[in-house]
Amino acid sequence: MRITVEIDEAMLDDLARITGEHKKSPAVAKAVTEFVNRKKAKEFGTLLREGAFDYPSTNEEIEAQDR
Repeated sequence: MRITVEIDEAMLDDLARITGEHKKSPAVAKAVTEFVNRKKAKEFGTLLREGAFDYPSTNEEIEAQDR
């Protein structure tokens, strides 16, 4: 999808350097993807800490099965 956004040129230069991309569009796409993935991982971590997933086995039982 094509969109038009206004981004400071210095910020785009930093973004290209950080992402390793030479063109603006791939650099922005990579940054957006990374941002979304990090947010999803953070949300998943929060769900884990809050006990949203109920596993019937303890950590020790799971590790014993791996041996």
